[in-house]
Amino acid sequence: MSVNRTELVQAVAEKAGLTNADTDKALKALQEVVVEQLAAGGSVSIPGFLAVARADRAARTGVNPQTGEKLEIPAGHRVKITAGSALKRAVQG
Repeated sequence: MSVNRTELVQAVAEKAGLTNADTDKALKALQEVVVEQLAAGGSVSIPGFLAVARADRAARTGVNPQTGEKLEIPAGHRVKITAGSALKRAVQG
């Protein structure tokens, strides 16, 4: 089962006793804060739920599987998401 954004907004609004519009605004604001923090090299942590951080990826040498030619892959960044303890317990049953 998967929940899309509309269903998530409705479920959170119902649990929090908020309107769908207010919940959608809060979700958009959360998204903006996370994006801003990661873009600035920071991280966001919600204890028990999850932590989101930007991780550096070193430059490396790769191989084109079609030609076997070696190529240089530049350094970059990736997003690392770590589940918190309450989330891990919920998934494990």
